[in-house]
Amino acid sequence: MSRMGDVLAGFHAAWEFESDSVLIRYERGMRTPKLLAALGERRIPLTALAGVTLTPGRRGTVVLHAEPRPGADPLMEAAAGQLKDGCDPYRLVLPAEREVLAEYYADELRSRLTADAGPADRFLVPAPDVPLSFKAYDAKASFDGRAVRFRWFWTGASSAKWKAGDQSFAVSELSGVEWRSPEVFEGHLRLVRGETAPVPADQDPATVVFGLGYGSVHESLPFAAAVLAAVRTRGPAAAVAATGPRRDPADIAERIRHLGELHRAGLVTDEEFSVKKAELLSEL
Repeated sequence: MSRMGDVLAGFHAAWEFESDSVLIRYERGMRTPKLLAALGERRIPLTALAGVTLTPGRRGTVVLHAEPRPGADPLMEAAAGQLKDGCDPYRLVLPAEREVLAEYYADELRSRLTADAGPADRFLVPAPDVPLSFKAYDAKASFDGRAVRFRWFWTGASSAKWKAGDQSFAVSELSGVEWRSPEVFEGHLRLVRGETAPVPADQDPATVVFGLGYGSVHESLPFAAAVLAAVRTRGPAAAVAATGPRRDPADIAERIRHLGELHRAGLVTDEEFSVKKAELLSEL
């Protein structure tokens, strides 16, 4: 750019142009899309960009849009094209009267992009920071950088998931993440472990199911991106499954009570009841 630190402010975000990157700061106001507010700020290396466009927007605006290279940003890889325009972190919407200024910065960006606009061989944009957690319809999901944990809710989890028990997956076990937006039918977050034919989401212990008001985009997508980045870049330390803290006795008692209800309802066999109860007691 002509001067390091130049800033172009638009609706919901401001772009600060540096010699080798663009620092994007998102507003935290009520009108800012929740995903952008949750991201806070992101530094995008110019090597992660494939191109820049400036197009007319709606209602007297113009849109400056930076196009990330395929494979460069874990957030966009996890999103897999499912984000609405308003939640696209690479769009900067400006008043139409700032079009000339926006075109200047677009040209400056284009002049600094590398000739290689093809797929990146590794993530170039930092992943969201961990630890992260969110509540889906049937579980609370948490990720500490080494392992993903699903703690089932009895109000939402299927009997198959309840029988399987709470789950912990070391990053070294995973080959990918499948995020289907909670804004569409059958939204879910699936941890991919190489299965060729995954079971339905509500029956799969490696999947949490979204629902209306659960697992919202601004919580579940950064989570999926962080897990995906850890899977792609895992080292020896990531192969160690973290050990969770000992559980609250009251929590164990409530789980045993619910297990008894499933047993009485015929959803759990005598053997399954005995095995699961013993597992729960062993956590005290």
